[in-house]
Parts: sequence; structure tokens; C-alpha cells
Amino acid sequence: AGDHNGRALVGARAIGTRLADRLGVTATIVSEPAPVLDTHWDVELAAALGELRLLADALDEAMAQGERPVCALTRCATAMATVPVVARHRPDACVVWFDAHADLNTPLTTPSGYLGGMALAGAAGLWNTQLGRGPTLSQVVLVGTRDIDPSEQSVIDEHKIPVVPVDGDLVPLLVHAIAGRPVYVHLDCDVLDPDIVPTDYAADRGLTLSELRAACAAIAEGTLVGLEVAELEGAWHDGGSFVPPDPILEAIEPLLAR
Repeated sequence: AGDHNGRALVGARAIGTRLADRLGVTATIVSEPAPVLDTHWDVELAAALGELRLLADALDEAMAQGERPVCALTRCATAMATVPVVARHRPDACVVWFDAHADLNTPLTTPSGYLGGMALAGAAGLWNTQLGRGPTLSQVVLVGTRDIDPSEQSVIDEHKIPVVPVDGDLVPLLVHAIAGRPVYVHLDCDVLDPDIVPTDYAADRGLTLSELRAACAAIAEGTLVGLEVAELEGAWHDGGSFVPPDPILEAIEPLLAR
């Protein structure tokens, strides 16, 4: 969904396998590979909609059984299927969105036409994804977000969405923004410094792995609703050597221990 290349599928499969081993569970594979389209958002969404509904159904079934979902996703656009389901089952939870980008554009404001750049806005109901809506923007906390379009900044300002910056007192500010609420974690790996793991949209001045781990440890002190990891590519470039997902797993270990 919204792929520019096929490397995120490799990364998602790798981290999904590692997560299943770490948690002692059998992974549910929701869909099989499809051709990378690398085109405008509406074509991408139409092509992926069936699989995204399967993803939403799988998450809905797990949460209905009282499970806490852990998802290895390809691109952030897939969160349009997961986050509304989480909000429906846990309306008391906030979504902590680790991402270099706000993903708060809509079809009317997107400068690029990229589906992933509209993921959080779609999940929050700012535009109709055909996948449901929720949470409200008052339930969103942005962490490490530093590449923000003017239209996205307007949404942040209007809805007073907390933005926990990379520099400064990351953990205290994050804990304050969560305000004791249960947490669902969305981790786009480009929240990290761009030379740590391969991602598609790199942005300078990101989190270190130790900072990410400290943030995860702070979240783990409270109630954890679930976790999703997206945008980890399996190589630095097409045809490149496989890059293991172990640094990410080590950083999120405090969450996995819950």
C-alpha cells in the first residue's frame, strides 16, 4: 500500500518472523506480495483496499478475543486499517505515533499524492479511506516528528496535538503527553536517524536507538494496548545485502516484554 519499492515487504517479513519467535506465537500473514505500483494515492488505495480490509478483520478478531496485537507492516498507509480498529475496541487509548512525518495530509492538501503521507489523517477521519475512522486527534501524540508540511502544521495547531521533539527531555515530555492513558504504539522506523536502519523517507536529526528504547521503557510502565512497526526496509537499496531487523527489536524490547 503506497510502495515505491519492494524492500519494505522484505523488512516486514523479517521483523514479523523475529517478533513471532520472540513472543512465542504463530504469525498471521494477511496478504501475499503484489506488484509495486508507485503511483497516485487513489490508485494505490483502490488496489490495496481488499487486503487492508483483511488486515482490519484480523486485528478486529484478535482484539475481540482480548489479545494485544503486534503488527509488522510494510508502509504507514496500512495503519489506516489498524488504528480505527484499535480505537473501536479501546476508545480510552491514545496512539503514540513515532514518525519523522506527521502523515496528516488529506487528498485536498497532499503536495505529493503519496498515500502514506495521509495515513494518520485518514485513520482520524479527516478524509474517507473506506476503512473506518478513529481515534480523534485529541488521542494522538506525535513523537520525533520533524518533517511537517504547512497544512499538517495547521492541523497540529488547530487540534493541539502534542509533538514530542527529538531534542530535549524526550521521556518526561512523552509521559506528560500520554497523561496516564493506555497506549497503542505506531513505529515508523524513519523516526530514527537515517543511517541506523534503511527506510524510504529519510529525515535528518532523528532518534537514536537508545532514545527509542528509553521512550518504549516509559510507555511500558503504563498500559500497552498493542504495537505496530512499519517502514523497515530489508536492504539499503535494490539488490543490496539483507539488513537484519535486530536493532529495532532491541529498541522495542521493553514493549515486547509486556
